[in-house]
Amino acid sequence: MIIAPVAFRYARSLMELAQETGVLAGVHEDMRLVADTCAANRELVVLLNSPVVKADKKDRILDQIFAGKIGQLTSTFMGVLVRKGRERLLPHVAAAFSELYKINKNIVVAQVTSAVPLTESSRAQVLAIAEKQHPGKSIELLEKVDATLIGGVTIRIGDEQYDGSVSRRLNDLRRKFSENPYIPEI
Repeated sequence: MIIAPVAFRYARSLMELAQETGVLAGVHEDMRLVADTCAANRELVVLLNSPVVKADKKDRILDQIFAGKIGQLTSTFMGVLVRKGRERLLPHVAAAFSELYKINKNIVVAQVTSAVPLTESSRAQVLAIAEKQHPGKSIELLEKVDATLIGGVTIRIGDEQYDGSVSRRLNDLRRKFSENPYIPEI
């Protein structure tokens, strides 16, 4: 997801406020819940983006959806977003908050995509590689299974990527064979 710069501004403000009040971990969990809810409910995102639905109705709907599930600070923050006409940014603000939280807590995300689920030994190898590249930081491992890789893995740690998949090697061979250095003699 591409996150708009204005979403980072709102997320940074929320993070500073959460740090001042000492509820950073709770707000992080709240924003994860908001992001997961928006990702799972397309209708909610459509509602937030709709110019036809009035702001007070959107605020009441958000209150009903998240009643008792999020803290007071997060609820108030979402109300501010709605009053400012920025409710469509809510999923982006939640994602930006998660990114800022990880930076604040020195958490590095290692995303592993493999053709089959990882074993414990391969999981430990990926964690060792990530810890070696980013000493002193916590590593969060995200695993994804993608059968189109055919075999092997792709590992993305921060903005670095290693692609050791069979499909990548097949594409490299296909590209190499397309060069065709053969020149027939006349």
